[in-house]
Amino acid sequence: MFRLEVRTSTPTWFNLALPLLAIAATLVLCSGLIALAGAGVLESYGVMFTASLGDSYAITETLVRAAPMIFTGLAVAVAFRAKFWNIGAEGQLLAGAVASCFVGAIPMPGALAMLLMALAGAAAGAAVALVPATLRVKFKVDDVVSSLLLNSVIYYALMALIEGPWKDSFSGYPISPPIEDSANFPVLIEGTRLHLGVIVALIAAPLIWFLIARTTLGFRIRVTGENPEAARYGGIHVERVLLSTALLSGALAGLAGVGEVGGVHFQVMSDISPGYGYSGIVVAMLARLNPLGVVPAAIFLAAVMTGAEAMSRATGVPAFLSDVIQGTALLAMLVALLFTAYRVRRVGAAT
Repeated sequence: MFRLEVRTSTPTWFNLALPLLAIAATLVLCSGLIALAGAGVLESYGVMFTASLGDSYAITETLVRAAPMIFTGLAVAVAFRAKFWNIGAEGQLLAGAVASCFVGAIPMPGALAMLLMALAGAAAGAAVALVPATLRVKFKVDDVVSSLLLNSVIYYALMALIEGPWKDSFSGYPISPPIEDSANFPVLIEGTRLHLGVIVALIAAPLIWFLIARTTLGFRIRVTGENPEAARYGGIHVERVLLSTALLSGALAGLAGVGEVGGVHFQVMSDISPGYGYSGIVVAMLARLNPLGVVPAAIFLAAVMTGAEAMSRATGVPAFLSDVIQGTALLAMLVALLFTAYRVRRVGAAT
C-alpha cells in the first residue's frame, strides 16, 4: 500500500519539470477523446500544432492570441501571489476594452490616443478589481465569489451599451462605433495581424517578474500571500497590500482588453473575448505564478486554440477540444502541485 508523506524539500529540477509533466499528461488524457471521435491521435495533434506554429503567419496568429492571455495570466499570477483570489480577469478585460474604445473614438494624434487608451483601459480594469478587494478587506466577503459574479455584471453592462447607445443604427448589429484610424495599433509585420500590443505583452512579463522579485512592493505581496500574520507582525499593512495588488492585477487584465480593441477588433462586440480572462487562470497555474513562465504557458494555450479549428476541419475532431485541453491542463497542474509538498511512500504490508 501507499501513503502521502510530507516533503522536507523539493528538487529544483522537479519544480521546473512540473508544467511540462502537466502538459504531457493533458495531451495523453485528451488523446482518448480524439480516439473516440474516430481520428488518429498523432495526426490530430500534428495538424493542431502545424496550423498554429508551422509557418511564420501561423506563429504570428498564435502570438496575437497569446497576448491577451499573457496579460490575464500576469493579472492572476500577481493576485494569487498575495492570496487575493481574482477570478474576475474576464470582467476586468471587458471593462478595459470598453474604456479604451470610448477614448479611441475621440479624434487625436495617434501616439496620444494609444497612450490614453492604455491608461483608460488599465484604470477601468483596476477599478473593477478594486470592488471585490474592498469587499474582502472591509466586509470579509469571499473574493472568489464576488470577483467571479462581477464578470457577469460587467458583461451585461457591455451588452446594454452595444444593444443601446452604441448599437449600429445602419446595420442593426450590436457593436460599438469603431475607434479612430489614428488609434489603431501599428502592425509590425506587413500581411499579418502582429501588432504593437503583442510586444507590450511580452515586455510586461519580465517587468512584472522584476516587480515581484526585486522590489519592496513585490516583497510585501509575497510575504502577505505566504503568511499574513507574519506580515502584520513585521509591520506590513496587509489590507493595503491586498488593495494595491488588486489594482495592479486589474490594470493588467484591463490592458488585455485594450490590446483587443486597439490591435485586433478596433471596436467592442459581445464576443470580443472568447474567455481570455478564464484562460489566464490556467496560464498562471501552468506558470506556477511565475511571470516569466506566463509567456510560454500562454503561447501553448494560444497554439491549442489557434490550431483547434484546423484540426477540426482536417480530422473531424470537434474544435471544443481546445476548451477540454485547457480545463484538463489546469486539473493536471493542480495534481502536479500536490507532489511538490508530498511524496508517495510505499508502506510494507503488516505481518
